[in-house]
Amino acid sequence: MASKHLDQLAQIPLFSACSKRDLQKIARASNEVTVEPGRLLVDQGDAGREAFVIIDGEAVVKRNGRKVATLGPGDSIGELALLDHGPRTASVEAVTPMKLLVLTAREFAGVLDEVPGLSHKLMAALASRVREFDKQIYG
Repeated sequence: MASKHLDQLAQIPLFSACSKRDLQKIARASNEVTVEPGRLLVDQGDAGREAFVIIDGEAVVKRNGRKVATLGPGDSIGELALLDHGPRTASVEAVTPMKLLVLTAREFAGVLDEVPGLSHKLMAALASRVREFDKQIYG
């Protein structure tokens, strides 16, 4: 595993507390892909089959056709559907050329089992998202 690749992984907030050994497990479990602008990464309502972590590039998040967020390096996409096996809650489309790490549902579950620190970071990120939604709804 190239050290540059592990350095890139270490820069991603979700993976920042991981040891080099844990980063190697994540790197082995994931595939790196590049996508062109306009590529739909996830479609709202579809079943989730993989999660993505953005290494480079930008994507736009749309819910019911309305832009709700822009994502960039270090952000993750699609992990919610892999955690609860529910439908995708939004659509995500590449707006620039992107480099992504892709984890299938099985690989994602394996990484969460093998890298406990990642589960904790993921729970904290999801709790933060729930708080943000709660604030938007209830003030």
